[in-house]
Amino acid sequence: MIDAYGRKINYMRISITDRCNLRCRYCMPNGIELVPMDDILTFEEIVRVCEAGVRVGITKVRVTGGEPLVRKDCPDLIAMLKAIPGMEKVSLTTNGVFLRQYGDRLKKAGLDGVNISLDTTDDKLYADITGKNTMAQVMAGLNSMIERNIPVKINAVLMADINPQEWEPLTAIAGSYPADVRFIELMPIGEGKQHPGISNKDVYQQICRKYPSIQPDLIPRGDGPAVYYQIPGFSGRIGFISAIHGRFCSSCNRIRLTAEGKLKPCLCFADAIDIKEILRRRSAEALAAALMTSVQSKPPGHCFEDDEMITESRQMFKIGG
Repeated sequence: MIDAYGRKINYMRISITDRCNLRCRYCMPNGIELVPMDDILTFEEIVRVCEAGVRVGITKVRVTGGEPLVRKDCPDLIAMLKAIPGMEKVSLTTNGVFLRQYGDRLKKAGLDGVNISLDTTDDKLYADITGKNTMAQVMAGLNSMIERNIPVKINAVLMADINPQEWEPLTAIAGSYPADVRFIELMPIGEGKQHPGISNKDVYQQICRKYPSIQPDLIPRGDGPAVYYQIPGFSGRIGFISAIHGRFCSSCNRIRLTAEGKLKPCLCFADAIDIKEILRRRSAEALAAALMTSVQSKPPGHCFEDDEMITESRQMFKIGG
């Protein structure tokens, strides 16, 4: 499906819960108010949205949250989505704590890839960031995915006041594991407004000083905006998702579906189409039309560089960032 600015939209991020087994780093501080489960889309409703999405050209989905694996039988949803005719790819973003527990079920479901959110390899700092010392479970989950040949990417957000030096041990993960490590610039949404981010240009320069042989990886990979580099001898690659300083809006290929059934064209703005009533009262054609309306309402770009123009005020875990 082509939007109003000529971008091909073929990808949807689906938040299936606003619950989490951790504080979920900067996006989910203590004291949040959770949505009642009755207000959350059922698996069957999510499948119907994705069936309509495939009909209009959205053939790749990523299941996220909150923490998707705290929702009972999440692997069953993965299998249901994989079974949709025309669905090309189903992946998962998780904090990794339950990956080992669900490893066999995720493999059987046909999961195409997993992103693990991890901002440090230090046990104490990890506990400070997340509220729990579950680093061992996360690393066990990483290994369980590798053992099952499920591609793994590590997503890391560096903040100047919390983990500025963690680029080094996180980069080293790509040296020891066949997993890509991607540095994502902090977006000023929700709790993210309270912390100073670090530009990927600065991170890249630090990596270059330690690994001067780093070189661009020119092979196209993945479905998103990451720019990848290879360090000779490393099993995985280093990637950069520069939402603030790289501004890749001109090639954005996605929309988002929140757990409550709202279609979001862009993270930066509060604009959304509520499709819950359409799902429960109207036809498949009406659902497909709502998806097309969401795509056509995508703005030309975000305004993260101007706080006063950002209209999205919810926490990141509420919108499946």
